[in-house]
Amino acid sequence: MVRRSRAMWGSRRVWQPRLVFWAGAIAIGLISVLFAVLADQAQALFHQITGDSGGARSYLPLALTPLGFILCAWLAYVFFPGSQGSGIPQAIAARHLRDDEDRSHILSLRLVVGKIALTIVGLFCGASIGREGPTVQVGASLMLQVARWGGMAQARGLILAGSAAGIAAAFNTPLAGIVFAIEEMGRTYEARTNGLVLTAVILAGIASLGLLGNYTYFGVAKETISLAAAWPLVLACGVIGGGLGALFSLLALKATRRIRRWNALQPLWRTLLVAAICGLAVAIIGILSGGLTFGTGYAQARSAVEGSPLPLFFLAEKLLAGLLSMISGIPGGIFAPSLAVGAGIGSSLGLLFGASTGAAALLGMAGYFAGVVQAPMTAFVIILEMTGNHDNVIALMLASMLGYGTARLISHEPLYHALSRVFIAEAIRRRRAESTEGVKA
Repeated sequence: MVRRSRAMWGSRRVWQPRLVFWAGAIAIGLISVLFAVLADQAQALFHQITGDSGGARSYLPLALTPLGFILCAWLAYVFFPGSQGSGIPQAIAARHLRDDEDRSHILSLRLVVGKIALTIVGLFCGASIGREGPTVQVGASLMLQVARWGGMAQARGLILAGSAAGIAAAFNTPLAGIVFAIEEMGRTYEARTNGLVLTAVILAGIASLGLLGNYTYFGVAKETISLAAAWPLVLACGVIGGGLGALFSLLALKATRRIRRWNALQPLWRTLLVAAICGLAVAIIGILSGGLTFGTGYAQARSAVEGSPLPLFFLAEKLLAGLLSMISGIPGGIFAPSLAVGAGIGSSLGLLFGASTGAAALLGMAGYFAGVVQAPMTAFVIILEMTGNHDNVIALMLASMLGYGTARLISHEPLYHALSRVFIAEAIRRRRAESTEGVKA
């Protein structure tokens, strides 16, 4: 009888953590789908309220966008500290932090609610942000909570698994989720986390497919890129896209650091002032672009992939709108806006070289995205899965590698990892302050 009870107890100890982990992975898929649907509705509602280009309502963003930025920045500062920005730097930082209390400041269930809600509000106000980076922080937060509930000690591996599941569910790109976990999230990737990452991606993907079905994010790219004929275009998209991506990364890091130093004297009021200025600038750019730069840029990128050329100045306008949205201090990611900028680069270069817009857009996306995040494998895999045409794999690999190589010459700091050090430094300062107060007491 004693042996039987021990066997049952041992079985429970083995299966309980697994069941909790599986439930967490499925939850990431379901929440990611809900997040995507709400984000799309918020963006559609913004365009519905502001009306068509040229009408009286098209000037509403001059009030709506800066007020929305101020609201998001205030809520993030007061109620959801740690939710600002993409969310990927927070997940990376959490993997480096060893104390669970330090991790809870940047990954928690409260931040799941705040991140989703404020990203949706940002899109409703016309911010040039995406939901994919925030989904990474949401996935990592859920998995870290799973580790607490299930009594699992593999916190770093579970954060990695949750991040990968978030990317996979957000884009319906399971392979990209795995590559992202290896290349971007886990620069010190451990083989023993393979099972966690694969299982989380599979279960989150099943949950997503169950609700939305199988789909490609940007439709199906019908054109095949011939390297023999298109090598000048591949070279141009890789080098120019990578250079502009590195410029975005460099400007974002410098601006973020200067703003943080400037905000230190009056953190709340200066944070709100920066948000207001950035919001007003985003609104002006959006009005000048005819509304094209508001939101994620998903529709513009998809139209370019399907063969419709984008306006010549779209790439510069969208790059600037994305940069301002990022440094404003509101929650929101850069994945989708970066792909839209890349599509704009490719569209412009396609016209210059007399090439197909759809093929050029894919190459521009690969070069620019690899330049921004300095993760070339993630760049070409995610674009392949989002467009459903695997005939272009070599051309996209080449454009991604050229973009990455060019970016490394301009900026040696990968954007997400440089930003993650801010959160690590904050955790260290918080610990030192607590130690000082303890000594005084």
